[in-house]
Amino acid sequence: MTAGTTIRVPHLGGINAGYRLSNGAVDPAKPTVVLINSMCTTTSLFNSQFNNTALTDAANLLAIEPLGHGSTECSSENYTYWDTAIMAVQVLDALGIKKAFALGTSQGGWIVTRMALVAPEKIQGLLILGSSLDYESAASREKGCWDPAATLGPVVDTLYSKEPTPDFLIDEGLRESVVNIGFSGVISPEDVEMWKTTLNKIYSGDEGRKKLRGAFVNLLERDGLLRRAADVKCPVYWVQGNQDPVYGVEVPKEHIKAFSGSVETELSFTDGGHYLNATTPKDVDAKLLELINKYSAL
Repeated sequence: MTAGTTIRVPHLGGINAGYRLSNGAVDPAKPTVVLINSMCTTTSLFNSQFNNTALTDAANLLAIEPLGHGSTECSSENYTYWDTAIMAVQVLDALGIKKAFALGTSQGGWIVTRMALVAPEKIQGLLILGSSLDYESAASREKGCWDPAATLGPVVDTLYSKEPTPDFLIDEGLRESVVNIGFSGVISPEDVEMWKTTLNKIYSGDEGRKKLRGAFVNLLERDGLLRRAADVKCPVYWVQGNQDPVYGVEVPKEHIKAFSGSVETELSFTDGGHYLNATTPKDVDAKLLELINKYSAL
């Protein structure tokens, strides 16, 4: 399922940003946590967090779907992760939220880092899950990261079309890679079917093809953050799965050090794969509460 709720923000000439808010409204007495989902998923990735009353009692949860994902729509077919970061900050403004923590899974990790770079006065702390600060570089691959240009690039190239494609449906291989790699085979058959149905709905028809192409081109052609991360001043907690099939365990050990200007950094490992907030939610939720409790008063 997608967010279902959108809010209009001005970036890129106007974006309808898909979002989901715990309890349906912002409680000004609570801190807020922005949640940014992984590739081709939606705000449903955070069902475990929204169902955790310990979290929703402690904070407003605001899940935002990036450009190319879920209910989020804009007229531009070309955008970057910086655009999603600016969009997310504008969603905060539109909802009257002055400050927030930000959690990002996989691509969400480098999106929330960008949020902290473009709006340092708003972001109180980061929780990065199963991610990387690099582009998909040869150096990363040498340290055990995946090679999406080789595995997904040829399929993504077929998404370009000069003619309308009303009968388009997401390639089965791309769909399966989202479900199988991301969730590491630990979600229920019912959830697997839910994600397949959701992906088929979002990425169908001519607009769905354009949306899918934009999301994957964004992934494959992105810039790295290793020389920018020192400008992040807020605390950064990073949780990595010890069996992460995408970014492994060596790269996070190096990349956490790039946050040299942060007031506090912490890297921890959990017994899991890639989409940790969905597959090992107890560990993630505990770390998020730790971050909130320590820094929400600042």
